Amino acid sequence: MNLNNMKPATGSTKTKKRLGRGEGSGSGGTASRGHKGAKSRSGYSKKIGFEGGQMPLQRRVPKFGFKNPNRVEYKAINLDLIQALVDAGRITDKVTPEVLVSVGVAGKNDLIKVLGRGVYTAAVEVVAHKFSKSAIDAIEKAGGKAITE
Repeated sequence: MNLNNMKPATGSTKTKKRLGRGEGSGSGGTASRGHKGAKSRSGYSKKIGFEGGQMPLQRRVPKFGFKNPNRVEYKAINLDLIQALVDAGRITDKVTPEVLVSVGVAGKNDLIKVLGRGVYTAAVEVVAHKFSKSAIDAIEKAGGKAITE
């Protein structure tokens, strides 16, 4: 070991510059923070979304409308679809939400509303969570029953 290849032990020297420790240190006075302004003062932290005084994006973007948190979403199934399933032989005697799930028309957690579009001639019992007036009329006219679950 010679003088030219000696090194201090690891962890024995500090690498962080000590700011604000007098003029002789080279970083006294303003401690590299510049002059005046919020950033030069102790305790400064900018707010989330602050854009230097410019109107923040979150306040510039227009907000409108209303989302009802209690809205009930129904899966709409028309009578022409039920008629097509009856004609194909996939439904025979009774249409229930479970039957519609097994056929693949609705999901297992869907609330089902039957709507009255199309020509309906099948005399089957239809069970659903909701019906439109035209659907009830068409089902009863064909000789079936509309039962609300």
